[in-house]
Amino acid sequence: NPRVTLHFTPTSCSWLNMVEIFFGIITRQCLERGTFSSVKDLEQTMQRYIENYNQDAKPFTWTKSAEYLLGKMKRKQTINTEH
Repeated sequence: NPRVTLHFTPTSCSWLNMVEIFFGIITRQCLERGTFSSVKDLEQTMQRYIENYNQDAKPFTWTKSAEYLLGKMKRKQTINTEH
């Protein structure tokens, strides 16, 4: 479709990485060895964990500079991917 332009983002540049990091934290620290008798029990456990986590939350920070990420994007660009 000529109206669609694809923009490829290297995996290390995506905000979804931060979401995945948080899911990894909640999985390891809250769910990994848990036993839940119902979905409601699971939801309550996760809600308690998140409330507790947010008491001392620290923002996730990027460890790569903008220049590094932009350079990575340029290196991974593909040439004309028309089908």
